[in-house]
Amino acid sequence: MKFFIDTANLAQIREAAELGVLDGVTTNPSLMAKEGIRGREAIDQHYKTICEIVDGDISAEVLSINKDEIIEEGKKLAAIHPNIVVKVPMVKDGIKAIRWFTDNGIRTNCTLIFSAGQAILAAKAGASYVSPFIGRIDDTGWDGMELIGQISNIFSIQGYKTEILAASIRTSNHIVRAAELGADVCTCPLESILGLLKHPLTDLGLAKFLEDAKKM
Repeated sequence: MKFFIDTANLAQIREAAELGVLDGVTTNPSLMAKEGIRGREAIDQHYKTICEIVDGDISAEVLSINKDEIIEEGKKLAAIHPNIVVKVPMVKDGIKAIRWFTDNGIRTNCTLIFSAGQAILAAKAGASYVSPFIGRIDDTGWDGMELIGQISNIFSIQGYKTEILAASIRTSNHIVRAAELGADVCTCPLESILGLLKHPLTDLGLAKFLEDAKKM
């Protein structure tokens, strides 16, 4: 399973890259605004900088919901760098735009997936990735991981090449469960990735090793 970091913070992206396990980055307008990045020119430059840090797929989100506008915006994003994957919302015009992008050699990530039916439509349109939002499903009282397993099973049966990108990851356990259930990618905050390092028995064992080393 590939690891993407879900942020627009360059320091966090660099730290994740230094771990040696980072495969890509996902961003969105909210994450850009959180970093104080506003305006088309500034946003495009920020994407370019991210692409220079990470040698992997970088999802760059369109701000439009009309097919023609999505296509025009997506073409400009894809032109920033070969690693850019155009992030398109799960709406009817978004599916139409994904088909156009697929037919014209532009890779896409269909975002805001909350059902297997939506994932099937995106895969049929040729999306490179589908992004089920696990945490937001959990917030409604349902188990978002069940959707990962369902989509994984359907894609396997149908032979879809679209990759499942588990998004809205809230905990390190979400990452482990996503891997168990067949997600191709997880995208999450840096703290969730670093959380995989932690276990109390590791801490106890290391403390004992260090204590014994002082006696040598």
